[in-house]
This record gives sequence, structure tokens and C-alpha cells, in this order.
Amino acid sequence: MTAATGARKLPTDDDAALLREGIRLANIPSLLSVLYQMTGESRWLEPPYCPARGKGLDDNDDGGLPENIQDEVRSAAEEAILAWKQGRPVAIPAPDSAQLARMLSVSMAEPVPENYGEIIAEDMGLTAHRKTPEVPMPAGLKVLVIGAGVSGICAGWNLKRLGVDFRILEKNDDFGGTWYENRYPGAGVDTPNHIYTFSFAKNDWSRYFALQGELLDYFRGVADQIGLRPHTEFGVRVTAARWDAETSQWVVSVTGADGKAREERADILLSAVGILNLPQIPEIAGAETFTGVATHTATWPEGLDVTGKRVALVGNGASGMQVAPAIAAKVKSLTIFARSKQWAAPFPQFGKVVPDPVRYLLQTVPLYHEWYRIRQFWTFNDRIHASLQKDPDWPEPKLSLNAINDRHRQHFTDYVKAELDDRQDLLDLVLPNFPPYGKRILLDNGWYRTLRRPNVTLVPQRLAKIEGSTLIAGDGTRVDADVLVYATGFKAAEMQSSYSITGKEGQQLRDVWEGDNPRAYIGSTVPGFPNFFTILGPNVGLGHGGSMIKAIELQTSYIFSVIARMVEAGARTVEVREETYEDYNRRIDEAHGRMVWTHEGTENWYRNSRGRVVAISPWRNDDFWRMTRDADPADYIFSS
Repeated sequence: MTAATGARKLPTDDDAALLREGIRLANIPSLLSVLYQMTGESRWLEPPYCPARGKGLDDNDDGGLPENIQDEVRSAAEEAILAWKQGRPVAIPAPDSAQLARMLSVSMAEPVPENYGEIIAEDMGLTAHRKTPEVPMPAGLKVLVIGAGVSGICAGWNLKRLGVDFRILEKNDDFGGTWYENRYPGAGVDTPNHIYTFSFAKNDWSRYFALQGELLDYFRGVADQIGLRPHTEFGVRVTAARWDAETSQWVVSVTGADGKAREERADILLSAVGILNLPQIPEIAGAETFTGVATHTATWPEGLDVTGKRVALVGNGASGMQVAPAIAAKVKSLTIFARSKQWAAPFPQFGKVVPDPVRYLLQTVPLYHEWYRIRQFWTFNDRIHASLQKDPDWPEPKLSLNAINDRHRQHFTDYVKAELDDRQDLLDLVLPNFPPYGKRILLDNGWYRTLRRPNVTLVPQRLAKIEGSTLIAGDGTRVDADVLVYATGFKAAEMQSSYSITGKEGQQLRDVWEGDNPRAYIGSTVPGFPNFFTILGPNVGLGHGGSMIKAIELQTSYIFSVIARMVEAGARTVEVREETYEDYNRRIDEAHGRMVWTHEGTENWYRNSRGRVVAISPWRNDDFWRMTRDADPADYIFSS
């Protein structure tokens, strides 16, 4: 069922009033695409209805159009939607790829590549992502999934759909992964919720950017809705996995919730442990002497109340920028140790709830819901991709990469100055000396305003030493604290390091990956490790922004296409060819070499100790979409 032909329900008088109010508050650029499809009238994609380009990450709800034009659009949308509710068919239910790209281009007021329409069509349910033929899975095939976070849930949904015998092992006590573990004040998503959602489980979000509690409820709810709980064992620690060549199976060593060790066997092993699950805590002299409460953001103790306390925060990355504004008003003092600087973009939707009439519109008019999502996909995913490429002729390569990147730098600089207001003395302490997007761009949820507070002190130094309750910075600054919070991120480059993995020749994956130099084909598979797949593995994350869930769904679909090709070939095992693996990673490195993340003046968690980018993808989302549509049997070795 596509968005255009989705279920419709005649509204009651109250519902009709709610719908009209939703349309009055709706996003004009999205309504224009709905109008074009519902009426078939091309005038809605022409002047005077064409929106002006929005600013930054703003939804551009009014499209920059005069009020009389907005009123005309909303009135026509109300008429068209009510007529559709009463049974009138959509005039253009399935626009082709070129039409879809043009519609998005008009909606965004900027060029969109014509072939981008292909991924729009799939997202709207007009085409299928998978090209691989559906192959019945053989009876007795056993699959083991390690991890019950977002990736594990996605894997479970696919396995349920295919009717495969599977189990999920999870170290925590419930589903949710990242959103189960990260419960620090202010924890939330930095991607709009309407695209941070499984394609198979849409949700009625209360906020445009949800906080941890709502996110956890969503993922737990999805897992229960699709029936994963009977397949999942919680409180289980996986310690090792080794390939048994005699049985062509993986033997997995686990410690159960009862503390007893045992072994599990599986024909296929899916590792869904993610890349942001091993906290990075810096080595600081005297850390063990701290007399207060010390915690990493990912292990925030239940019941920790910082009200009236002297709090020290180490780090100013994504979690640090969320924690500080959330606690600054209640603590006695907040000292932030920030040895590096970050770019942060204006965040107009921060904290905003989705009005009930808009929620109703999103829930009852699938076509509006899809066009609202599609605009967000472009805004937060691929809009800036071109600006991340290095221009070899650019005269100021230390501060920016190209003309567009330089304009972004100036825009962000002006924003920071405005937010600091009368505290311009802080400007040199917070303004980065590297190009925008050199690190994952952060969203400002009040960070700069927090720095202006009288009880907040920014120390632009590393925390060098701890003596009891006294913290000593690299420049000798001394601060007393009751609570010490490490907002220092994760060991993102040390993927799959939470348990040992032994391949068919007795080789350890951590040795093959040289500790922090992980490589995989399509982020999924490594030579010498048959029937082993990593979800959200090397070079799958999105450095240029966007929904990790989309990337996870695409990659998981690809993994199951590999399994389908194995079954189709009548084989028991599959592994990627060495030359395929090497060529793919060569292309990954070459692409990253042309992008901002390898800029000489930048350090980021995407790179390993050698400076190689290992955590994120250089590809545009529609490019990755094409790569993952089908597994080419020529890339693999199949064995019986």
C-alpha cells in the first residue's frame, strides 16, 4: 500500500475541525507536493506557489510565501484532502523518478539530482528496495543475533518476516540499546523523529526531536509489536565466537543471567552490537582519588540528583552539549573542561512539541506524512554532501573547503556571535579553527546561552589531574567538584571488541582489524569469516547527518540478500572475496580523502589512531541505497 492509496477514514465533525486546524499549521512546501499529486495540477509546482529556500535546518513551514498565497495553498489543500477522504482518487498516485525529484527540488527551492527520485519512490512504497529474488529459507537454518538495540530489532523483523529460526542475545535487561543505556539529563535524538523511525513501524511522535524516554518506549514497543520478546534472552554476556569448520557453524560462548557459562550454535551470526557502546574514559592521573560521584554519560546512575551540586563536565561533544543546558539552572556551579571546539548549528525545533492537529494530519493523510519525511531526509541527509568535498583550488583551505562550505562557516560564526550576546569574550574559546562539518555537526539546544550563565565556567583545557575533590586542568586551573561527568564519547574505532571473534583459519577479527582499523565490504562482511555479518559495521554511519535507522535498514536488507544468494546457490557458507573487499575499502579511503573528515586541522571520533576514517560512510544516501539493493554473487565464495 503506497502513501497515495493509504487507508482513509471519513472524518467526523470534530475530526474535520482537527484536520482543518492541522492543515492551517502544516508545512506549506509539503502541502504543495500533496496538492500536485492529489489534483494533478502542475500549477502547484510553478510560480507564484514555489517556496523560497529555507534557512539552515528549519522546516520552512511558511515556504517564505506571502500570506495570501499561503492561504490559497491551505484552502486548496483542505478541499483536496477532504475530497480524497470522501473517495476521490489521487490524480498522480505514482509519479516517476524524474517527477519525484522535481517535486522535491521545488519543495526545497534547490536542485535535487534526478536519480534521487529513485530513493524517494522506494520510501513512498512505489518501488521495492530489494532486487534480490525472494528465496524460501531452508528448514533448520539457525540464526543468532547479538544485540537488541536498533540494529537487532531491525534484524529480528526481517527474520520474523522470512520465517527463520532465530534468537537474540542482549546484555541489558530490555530492548533499546543506545536509548536503554544513555539516560543522562537532556539525552535525545539529533535527527528529526519522523525520519528516525523504522519504515515498518511509523509512530505518532509527540516532539519533533524526541527525548530518551519516548525513544526507548518506541523501540521497546516496536519489538513487542513484531513479537521479538519470545526470541530474546536478556542479561546475557557474549564472550567469544569461533567458526567450527567441521559443522560449518558458529560456536558462541555466553554467560547467562544466572552467571552460568554455556555455548550456543548457529549457522549464521549477525553482530548488532553497534559502534557507540564502549564508553571512552580518558586516563587522568589521580582519577581513583575523586571523592564525589564520577560517571560517564552512558552510565548515568539512576537517581543521581545534581541539584545544588558543584558539577564538572569533561567534553563538549554531542552528549556534553545536551547535558550542560539540561542541568545548568539547577546546579550550584558547572565547570566545563573543553580542550577542543565544536561547530553547532541553529536548532529551531529544539524542545518543540508537535501540535495535536499536526499529529492528526500526519497520522491520517499518509501522502502528507511521506512528503514531510522526504523533505527531512533531504535536509538532514544529503543536502550538504556536495559542500563536504575539498576544492583543490580553494584559497583558504585551513578554514573552509569550498565556496559553499565557507558560506556555512560565516553563517555559523554569525550565529555564535549572536548567541553569545554580551559575552563576546567567549568567542575565541568556542569558535572552531577548522571547516564546518570537520566533526559531526552538533545542534545547538541552548549551549551558547548556557555558557553565558554566571554559574557556568568554560575551561578550554584538558582535565590533567585529580586530587580528591579538586580537579586540575592542563594550565593549572583548579576546581572543586562534587560530581564529575565524562561526556567523552565512545571507542567508535574499536568495533566488535566486546567479545572475541575467531575466523576459519584461527585468526582473531581484532587482529585482522589491527585493533582500531576495522574494514568490511558494505560494512557487513570480512574475508575469512564465513556466515558472519556486522550490522552498522565499518563505514556505515552517517557523518553528514541523517537517520541511522535508514542506513541500518538498507544494510540489513543487503545482508539478507547475501543470505538469499547463498540459499539460491544451494550452499551452506558464504564469504566475501578478498579482491572485492580490498577494492571496496580502497574506494572508501579515496572518497574520504576528498572530504572534510580527513582535513589536516581536524580531529574527530570518525578516525582511528592512524587518521583513517573508519566509522562513517563517504557515500550519499541514494548511492548507498543502490549499493545495497542486491548482492552480486560474483562478489562472494559459496561453499557446500
